[in-house]
Amino acid sequence: MVGVRHGLAGCLVGVVVLLAVLDVGAAAWGVGLGCAVVLAVAAERRATADGVGSLGPADLVTLTRATLACGIAALVAEAYAGTDVVGVLVPLTVVALVLDLVDGRVARRTGTASAYGGRLDGEADAFLILVLSVLVAREAGAWVLGLGVIRYAYAVAARLLPWMQRPLPPRYWRKVVAAYVGVALALAASGLAPAATAYAVLVVAALLLTESFGWDAVWLWRRRLNRTGTADVLPAKVLEHGR
Repeated sequence: MVGVRHGLAGCLVGVVVLLAVLDVGAAAWGVGLGCAVVLAVAAERRATADGVGSLGPADLVTLTRATLACGIAALVAEAYAGTDVVGVLVPLTVVALVLDLVDGRVARRTGTASAYGGRLDGEADAFLILVLSVLVAREAGAWVLGLGVIRYAYAVAARLLPWMQRPLPPRYWRKVVAAYVGVALALAASGLAPAATAYAVLVVAALLLTESFGWDAVWLWRRRLNRTGTADVLPAKVLEHGR
């Protein structure tokens, strides 16, 4: 086990090393480090709220993904500055997507699954998708940004609407959808597929995300009248790793 603050500090150091290796410009450094600081602060606050003092092996894998995502964000900034970064960005994205499969297995095999780890995993997924959507939107259209923004729009809605704040039942389909969206965006970013194929893959990603978040919203809406929550509020166990 590694202390939360030590683990997050290691993540920040990892981002600095990664950015140095990538040899990006000043703007990209600002983006990469800015993303790393925001993610670290959010993760530390969540850990404090959940009473978590240490990170398990699966959490460290997830933080490695987050580190790569910050590097990818810096590369996206480089791309907007006119630099061709596809040759580096796509391999980093592939590694991050593969690690998304690894952390869940590590959590199960080590018996270290936790509600905090599940949230950390979900946020790492959401951030990577957001970063990739910003890049792909340049060619495919601004609508692709919706793929990255929908998770955060849902989070804002959940803060504003009390009926959206009760725990959701476990649903492995959410992970499947997130993985598909990540792969779809990576494919579109790589330029390896014909434009029409990439566009179709992105449209399917949008439909899957709409179904996934829509299903959750409908499930919560149907249970909004049960104010006591005795029948519908699920035990904390369902919030454990959705990896």
